[in-house]
Amino acid sequence: MLDGLALLIGRQPDMEVVASATNVEQAVAEYARVRPDITLMDLQLPGLNGVEGIKQIRRLASDARIVVLTMYQGDEDIYRSLEAGAATYLLKDSLSEELVTVIRQVHEGNRPVTPAVEAQLESRGSSRRSRHARSRSFVSSPRACATRRSR
Repeated sequence: MLDGLALLIGRQPDMEVVASATNVEQAVAEYARVRPDITLMDLQLPGLNGVEGIKQIRRLASDARIVVLTMYQGDEDIYRSLEAGAATYLLKDSLSEELVTVIRQVHEGNRPVTPAVEAQLESRGSSRRSRHARSRSFVSSPRACATRRSR
């Protein structure tokens, strides 16, 4: 999976993979070292989980832009990731074009939500969704940190 992501991102003229990690501790250290524009984070990592990684990265940089890319699709996983500070959440089976588009949108400061994720959030109920909207004031596949460099 990681090689495929690196290849996909590397094909983009405005993107490059600048670091990778195999666990949360490495991901946080690599984030601190390279300060990528966008971090792709998996939730299922050895040791600490990806949500904890999101929290740690956001403690380092409150403006960190993190895209969750995972196989988990439960509404609680989505909600916890967004509450921790992820900009958006994609399932690993998303089309490659969708991933590239989402990376660009997040780089521009947007928080795109795919229809699949929106449906999961809808199932949580409107009160929780409203709380999420107010609360938000690497490539990790499980392994990497990706960035789009401003030129």
